[in-house]
Amino acid sequence: MEKKSTHILNASSNLLGFSLLIITSLKITKMSHSTYLDEFAGIACLFFAFSCFFSFLAIRSRHEKRGQRFETIADYLFLSALFCIVLAVIIVTMKII
Repeated sequence: MEKKSTHILNASSNLLGFSLLIITSLKITKMSHSTYLDEFAGIACLFFAFSCFFSFLAIRSRHEKRGQRFETIADYLFLSALFCIVLAVIIVTMKII
């Protein structure tokens, strides 16, 4: 099976920055108290950060089985964080419309 850890690490770190940008912009505009957007973005930040951590561990692991386990954890965390980002985008879209 092809290793996905490097791709997960790259995408997670980029989307972690995007999530932090959402939170920062909400704090600057003082809109964080009126929506659940910052909560979803905060959860996504945590999931992306842990996804980065586990994908890094999968890359650095010397044991194949342990590396696959770390990669699987990183993959599920990444998917959960993407779900949170999608919810945040839906909230932004509903607020704009």
